[in-house]
Amino acid sequence: MKALLFLLLSSFAIASLRSLLRSSTRSAVLAVSLCSALVSSFAAEQRPNVILIMVDDFGYECVTANGGESYQTPNLDKLAASGVRFENCHAQPLCTPTRVQLMTGRYNVRNYLNFGTLRREETTFGHLMKNAGYATAICGKWQLGHELDSPQHFGFEESCLWQQTRRPPRYTNPGLEYNGVEKDFTKGEYGPTLVNDFALGFIEKNKGKPFFLYYPMILTHNPFQPTPDSANYDPTISSEQKLQNPKHFADMTAYMDKMVGRIVSKLDELGLRENTLILFLGDNGTNSGLTSRFQGRDYKGGKGSTNAHGTHVPCIASWPAVMKKGRVSADLVSCADFLPTLCAATGVEAPAGVDGVSFLPQLKGETGTPREWLYIWYSPRQSKDMTVREYAFDQRFKLYRTGQFYDLNADEMEKQDLAATALASDAASAKAKLQGALDQFKDARPAELDQQFLNSGAGKDKPEKKGKKRRT
Repeated sequence: MKALLFLLLSSFAIASLRSLLRSSTRSAVLAVSLCSALVSSFAAEQRPNVILIMVDDFGYECVTANGGESYQTPNLDKLAASGVRFENCHAQPLCTPTRVQLMTGRYNVRNYLNFGTLRREETTFGHLMKNAGYATAICGKWQLGHELDSPQHFGFEESCLWQQTRRPPRYTNPGLEYNGVEKDFTKGEYGPTLVNDFALGFIEKNKGKPFFLYYPMILTHNPFQPTPDSANYDPTISSEQKLQNPKHFADMTAYMDKMVGRIVSKLDELGLRENTLILFLGDNGTNSGLTSRFQGRDYKGGKGSTNAHGTHVPCIASWPAVMKKGRVSADLVSCADFLPTLCAATGVEAPAGVDGVSFLPQLKGETGTPREWLYIWYSPRQSKDMTVREYAFDQRFKLYRTGQFYDLNADEMEKQDLAATALASDAASAKAKLQGALDQFKDARPAELDQQFLNSGAGKDKPEKKGKKRRT
């Protein structure tokens, strides 16, 4: 109906323009302005809203629609049933590396400095959406710089964040920063609910124009504590050291899913759901202290590991105006691919030097240009350690820069190195392909970044005992 109205009004304006051109220059200018305003208004109205949701420490095995059996995720399952569910999406093995790659669309080899930092020289999807006229906001976990203006510097007009200027409790009675202003809660409030309330308010406030909301959730990262829906929730605690138990991860997962449901309900209430693109993913594998049931077997969380348990994350896309029925895609997806996908969906030009590949065609049911391989450069720089794990892989085989080669179908945990064995033709072909991928990044690391890291003094001394690595 809106499109028909637009065509009728445009036809009227064009006819008026022809008539007015015969009469006066001033009238012609007015008609041209009318046409321009109509086109601009219609184009703006048709641009989709975008909500990008990322869950903290949440692997592929945790979503019921993926085959998870330990947790309840009805809202995610509903999005997947009517949208696109990707079976082969991979992030970095740890949170900050993923956030940097996701927000810039560039591999860590090019721009990662150290844990907890996003270089202020970087261009993010916040910049791109804001410059395109979108209202922009970020809410949830920051962990990318302590400056008061960090979120706004990176293109987000509004922000509600945990771990921006400090590190208070994140769950019961939390401390948050609203546009850089610290606010502490002491009356039993729950951090994830407060952040979600901010998200709902942003959507309500910007319902009349295109908006981009980046929602890197606080959940489901440890400490594993009760949620307001847990039987043993205690609204009086103010410490992350109390009531910790891995059993609470199930409640935290359910509450995370509930927060996603609140977002969808708000969009429905405001009549915005049809033309809102929702993208959902995890930032890395599940906490290594958790074992879940997945597709009939035990599945140990792999956060921080470069095997699939550390990088394989859920990825769900939902956009009713474009996706008319649910689909499952086996295409490879990198967290670097979200920026160019957002750009393609909103008509924004992606910056030069982006490594990501848009998967918008797959969202539309088209073939697109599926990746033949994924590439990961991983060096956390949490401690004064510059060790790098670098590798390329496809749906079956994986090759490290250091030469180890694995058949992931037969050896998911990478216990049997095939590098020194005779390879079948398919394995040999895959190894050559993956070596070609690695060769593309042989000299991609800017030397000044490593030198800057060394000079900065960033990173704590390495823990003496094996298995005591610091992860957040």
